Amino acid sequence: MATDVRDLELDLDAFEGPFDLLLTLVLKDQLRPAEIDVAAIVVAFVENLAARDDLDLDACGEFLVLVAALLELKARYLFPEEGEELADLEPEEAAAELARRLAEYRRMKEAAAWLGEQLADSRGRFFRLGPAPLAPKVDRQLAPQQPSALAAALRGLAVEPPKVSLSHMALRFPPVSQFLERFRAVLRRRQAFDFDGEVAGLSRVEQAVAFLALLELRKSGEIALSQAAPFTPIRVSRPSRAWPAAAPAGRSPASPRPDEASAAPQAREETEKERILQWTTARSA
Repeated sequence: MATDVRDLELDLDAFEGPFDLLLTLVLKDQLRPAEIDVAAIVVAFVENLAARDDLDLDACGEFLVLVAALLELKARYLFPEEGEELADLEPEEAAAELARRLAEYRRMKEAAAWLGEQLADSRGRFFRLGPAPLAPKVDRQLAPQQPSALAAALRGLAVEPPKVSLSHMALRFPPVSQFLERFRAVLRRRQAFDFDGEVAGLSRVEQAVAFLALLELRKSGEIALSQAAPFTPIRVSRPSRAWPAAAPAGRSPASPRPDEASAAPQAREETEKERILQWTTARSA
C-alpha cells in the first residue's frame, strides 16, 4: 500500500498510473487538464485512506495541496479569458509554482510540529495567581473614626431585643356563663326573643359561645326553641312551666327534675337537633 500521495495508483478514463506521473504529464502539457476526472482522484484517495488502520494527516494535507493545484490548472485551462497572465505560464513555471506551494505547505507543517512540542514541554508549568511578590504594597488610608461612636454602636448591638408578642394570635373565648345570665335576663323582661337579633354585631367566636349557652339552657329546660323553616331565625321563648326565680350571683337556677326532662317526646328532640345542625351549617357557610 502506498504511503506517499504521489504514489497513489489511479485508474481513470484518460490516464492509468501513479498520481505523480499524472501531475508530470499535466505540467508538461502532455495531458489536457480538462480530460482529468478530479472527483475520481478524490474517491480513489478516500478509498485508500479507508483501507488503512489509522488516519495519516500528513498525507491528507499533501493530497489537498496537490488536488488544489490540479484544480487551479484545470480552471485556467477551461477559463483562459479570466486570467490571461496565468494562462501564459510555461510548463516549467507551472511546475515551479507547484513546488513553491508544496514547500510552503511543508514549512507550515514543520511550524505546527514545533508549536506542538513547545506546548507539550510547558504542560508541567504553573503560573502564579495573584499579585507579583515584588509588587509595591498599597497603603490604604482609612477615614478617621471616633471611638465613642464605635462604643455606642456596640452597646446598641448588645441590648437584648424586645420579646415578640403573640397576644394577637391567641384565640380568646368569652365564658359561657356570661351568655347564660344574659339570655335569662332577657327572658325575664320579655316572653320571647330572636337569637340572631340578640347576637347581631358579635364576632363569630362570641356567636359560637352564645349558641353553646343556648344549648345549655335548652338542655336544662329553661327555654323553648322554635324555627319556622330551615335557615330562618331561631325563636327563643319561655317554656310552658313556671319560669325559675333569679338565682344569687354565682349560682344558676335549679335544674328541672329528671322526670320532667325525660318527658319530652323523642320526635321533638330529633327535630331540635336537626334545626340546630342546620343553623350551624348556615353560620359556617
